[in-house]
Amino acid sequence: MRAEACRAPTIAAVPGIVVTRAEVVRAAETIRGSVRRTPLLDGSDIASGLGLKAELFQHTGSFKARGVRNRLAGLDADEHARGVIGISAGNHAAALAWGAREVGVDCVVVMWRSASAYKMARAEAYGAVLDLEADNPAHAFERLAELVAESGRVVIHPFDDPVVMAGQGTVGLELLEDAPDTDLVIVPVGGGGLVAGIAAAVTSRGVRVVGVEPERSAALAEGLRARRPVPIVPQTLAGGLDAPFAGTNALATCLAHGVESVLVSDDEILDATRLLYADVKLAVEPAGAAGVAALLAGRLEARRPVVVVSGGNVAAETASDILRSQ
Repeated sequence: MRAEACRAPTIAAVPGIVVTRAEVVRAAETIRGSVRRTPLLDGSDIASGLGLKAELFQHTGSFKARGVRNRLAGLDADEHARGVIGISAGNHAAALAWGAREVGVDCVVVMWRSASAYKMARAEAYGAVLDLEADNPAHAFERLAELVAESGRVVIHPFDDPVVMAGQGTVGLELLEDAPDTDLVIVPVGGGGLVAGIAAAVTSRGVRVVGVEPERSAALAEGLRARRPVPIVPQTLAGGLDAPFAGTNALATCLAHGVESVLVSDDEILDATRLLYADVKLAVEPAGAAGVAALLAGRLEARRPVVVVSGGNVAAETASDILRSQ
């Protein structure tokens, strides 16, 4: 382990639910046929032995569809009738709207006014009703609580529902099948649900898991250090990695499975985004490039690493601006 990586002790030191590998395996059975099995691409032009788990090819353009379908599959008749509600800067919003449409459930998503207009439009196109009363992520969580109290809708949490986390963990099962000799899985992190689910799936097989966050949006790193959720004010260009805290259950699962954390700058993320466009021909959003950024910056080393390219939802204008700038 390099000095830049912060290793969490293998103890569930927060009062949360720890997701297990068995739950991830059950999730894989539940969602089989309703989500795509995404490819593991050759990334050896970027780093020796590198595999790229291409979750930007998933339904709605990100890994979020997995957790959503697993959670929606468990709704009973009463919950189905009440409808669902979520909160998201964009990728969970689109996935929840898509999943709700697929199973015939009414859907509301709380977003904030500064979120990506492109991602708002995608969620609406899939059928969600958007609530835009909040002006930042922290206020949006307050707004979510208000709407749940008023409406009785079922909350589908973007990163701290254990059932959602188990669904996200199916990424780990697939990459182990395609790269059984991998020794490191590198995962972009917002609120911690994806990295927690993947850790539950792979660490018992001797695989190290590292979460990568922007330096100024380090909810997981702060939470691992404090062993509890720590509110932050995220400041990053990588929308999707801007959760205002890491979830209690996500932290418990990360701590139990020994997840590590490293930080990268926004400039490093943008450099990785350009590289993935140019060399691998992946139209990735900045959040999805964070894992590659950590490798390029020399913060992680492994013999057979796999990076999760978590999403590709970025407006054409934004992508063009990133590619033009250096």
